[in-house]
Amino acid sequence: MYSRAWAVASLSVSWVFGDTSLTDNGNSSHAFILFIGVVWDFRHRIYMMRNTISALCAATFLCLLCSSCSSSRQVSYLQKLNEEFRDTLIEYDAHIMPKDLLTISVSCSEPEAALPFNLVVPASQTGINSTNLVSQPTLQNYLVNNQGEIVFPVLGTLKVGGMTTQETSELIVGKLERYLKERPIVTVRLVNYKISVIGEVSRPGVYTVNNEQVNVFEAVAMAGDLTIYGKRDNVRIIRTVDGKQNLVTINLNDENIIYSPDFYLRQNDIVYVEPNKAKKQSANIGSSTNLLISITSILISLAGLMVNILR
Repeated sequence: MYSRAWAVASLSVSWVFGDTSLTDNGNSSHAFILFIGVVWDFRHRIYMMRNTISALCAATFLCLLCSSCSSSRQVSYLQKLNEEFRDTLIEYDAHIMPKDLLTISVSCSEPEAALPFNLVVPASQTGINSTNLVSQPTLQNYLVNNQGEIVFPVLGTLKVGGMTTQETSELIVGKLERYLKERPIVTVRLVNYKISVIGEVSRPGVYTVNNEQVNVFEAVAMAGDLTIYGKRDNVRIIRTVDGKQNLVTINLNDENIIYSPDFYLRQNDIVYVEPNKAKKQSANIGSSTNLLISITSILISLAGLMVNILR
């Protein structure tokens, strides 16, 4: 079509400027009319191309709008959550496990009487060499062995595995009554209460929990929330129970998760957030596909620029 248009244009220009060398056949008027028709056809094609591009843009916008609606359903936590909560929520207290580190302090009105029951780190191991510096003594940690036992001063071996820190405190208080004139105050703390968050989160890593209690949403918040590619309805928790690895799956979109026994994490739990389909598909796209997308985008931009010039 373009070679024909060029020939007709040449004839028409010759006719306009009086050059009859190309129009001796007497068809100059016909050539000019034909040239006008070709120009009109070209403008019509440009107009149709512009409508096609507009339709594609509209379709793309609708697709993005629909995908954003479905994405909002995929990234929302606690969907269909009612304002009314149940009166009874799951209560959780950390239970002591093998390899846990405990700090145990015993105090009473007579500090000297409680001194034999407190393991203090020697000053040579604390790094404090100044004799003029007064500091609080540092308590040694108790390592729970594989049998769930610790060795406590004077009292000997104590079975604390499976107990909470409060239950361990009450156990020690009961055994110390025969050695002290008054009921002592025993404080038991878990030192190495840690959880790990990996996968599609903003800041994967290992996090220390000071209050010995953390739920799955708090763990997600520590890690900077899930990314847009995180699979919220299939979060995995890797948990060690009696030396065996167990796998727990939870749905962060389910409003009933706050009543689940797995809502609170245990020490040394590993939270794994899987990537969703969008992340997997984007990972499978090769460099050639990316190049093709780039070329297509450039061609669409050039077509839009051409339409604006000829408008």
